[in-house]
Amino acid sequence: MQVDIKTTDIHPVRQTFAHVARRLGADKPASRYQEATLDMQPTTNWHYRPLWDAEHHVFDVRRSSIVMADWYTFKDPRHFYYGVYTMARAKQQEGVDKQFEFAEKRNLLGLLDDAARDSLTRVLVPLRHYEWGSNMNNTYCCAYGYGTAVTQACSYAAMDRLGIAQQLSRIGLLLDGSQGSSLDAGKIAWLSDPAWQGVRRVMENLFVTKDWFELFVAQNLVFDGLLYPLIFRHYVDEVSPRTGNALAMLTEFINDWYAESARWVDATVKTAAEESPANAARLAEWVGMWRDEVLRALGPLAALALGEQGTAALADVRAEFDARVARLRLAA
Repeated sequence: MQVDIKTTDIHPVRQTFAHVARRLGADKPASRYQEATLDMQPTTNWHYRPLWDAEHHVFDVRRSSIVMADWYTFKDPRHFYYGVYTMARAKQQEGVDKQFEFAEKRNLLGLLDDAARDSLTRVLVPLRHYEWGSNMNNTYCCAYGYGTAVTQACSYAAMDRLGIAQQLSRIGLLLDGSQGSSLDAGKIAWLSDPAWQGVRRVMENLFVTKDWFELFVAQNLVFDGLLYPLIFRHYVDEVSPRTGNALAMLTEFINDWYAESARWVDATVKTAAEESPANAARLAEWVGMWRDEVLRALGPLAALALGEQGTAALADVRAEFDARVARLRLAA
């Protein structure tokens, strides 16, 4: 007896949601990132204007001087939406936890000499307050930004900054055997050490910056773009050998995160600049203004962290940053 097995191809009635199909075409399948991003933000039918800002709608393009014909032109090169983001960070956190468990088990930071411990307490631990400020600024961009393509990525960046702050806190606890004295000393340094007051002043100025896109540029492109290479490359490379390279291991995620985040930041800024000459001019103005202010603030910190080598390190960081800005076609 012969059995003929027949197969039937089942074709979906439609490839994606209607609002996504209007952008991509009815016959083109959409990625999960596109379905979780495109046109997700409401644009009509508000209940009421915000009582704290009656001049604007809840989502309002007028909150920034950057003008876009379509705010969904922005794309996150990582294609992060909630599911992918949380799975990626959970996997990375497992690796971070193993590194910290190993460092704690071997007491890698507890046996440092006083000079190395003091340096880490004064330079690295206070950065947990910088990260908290960065969380606040990215949360502001998420709250007042326009278009899910930007705001959801800002939300993920805000949560990343809290995670980095916790990692810096854990390093502080490893320095003093979980007594908390290093965290207290780091807070005092942030509040009163002259080397930190310029950085703190810039952060507080960012807290009152109203244009959310300017805040995005100042925090994620300029401030991070100058501070992260100075501390997590120049300073960590200088100090890590004195810790048996434990410091490099414990800050590995932070360096990896910065490289990943920079791809998203650059793509966002470049897209805005390519929209119009007016956008490019405004972005260049912001970059130049905040770059000069941040460099002034980082001078004392570079001296504290690297001593006589601080000036050269900061000059190297500036040269790399200027090259990065040039690649974005911004004449800052």
